[in-house]
Amino acid sequence: MNRKRALMIADTFCLTKRRRCAADSQADGAADIRSSLQYLMTLFSRKLFNDSLPPVVLKHQLYSLHNDKTAVDKQVNELRENGELLMFQLGFDSEAYALVFAEDYRAKVLQGEAGRGTLGTVEKFLAKLIPNCSDLSFNKEKMLKEFLFTDSEITQLVKSGVLTVRDAGSWWLSIPNSGKFIKYFIKGRKAVLGMVKKSKYGEILKNELEERRTTSQVKFQMKYHIHDLIGAELVE
Repeated sequence: MNRKRALMIADTFCLTKRRRCAADSQADGAADIRSSLQYLMTLFSRKLFNDSLPPVVLKHQLYSLHNDKTAVDKQVNELRENGELLMFQLGFDSEAYALVFAEDYRAKVLQGEAGRGTLGTVEKFLAKLIPNCSDLSFNKEKMLKEFLFTDSEITQLVKSGVLTVRDAGSWWLSIPNSGKFIKYFIKGRKAVLGMVKKSKYGEILKNELEERRTTSQVKFQMKYHIHDLIGAELVE
């Protein structure tokens, strides 16, 4: 009887107060950061965006699969330095970072640029970015003197969506057409968190939540949001 109770508690999805329960480091068979990323990306709804976006994972979603945040951050940085992974700062939260495999990013950006006058400039930027650059943002000096872009070309990059203005004279690396993703993600997070809060005692079995019918506010797979809520420590 005690064993049954322990298992039920371990499988319970409840609101965080002061502590966070340890996550299962081998969840869904993810043995390392790369395989964890690949798993999480299978939960990304490509059809929702007419396959115009590369699969996007939030860095903190990895924390729901691995206990050691420092190790996660280290391996993510190694993948970035190797040119395999790109990271983006998302505007809705200073701690929210999106991760995209570099080749997926290149493919979707070029797909979106096909036939446009900005294609040549974007191709030049991607050649500079992949695989040699792991920056989140770029200042004007780097863009002009190191990357050898003109002011006009920088304007084209902003127009194409691969850069967004950070402040005067600097730009964030960005994912073109990601505005809808951010909108759906925030709405879905609020809706799923609301489901947990409305449950008895603010608790719900994780399996039960995964199987629950989604509302119109939840566009992504439920598991995608669950990994977000656990990794961001909005629930335990």
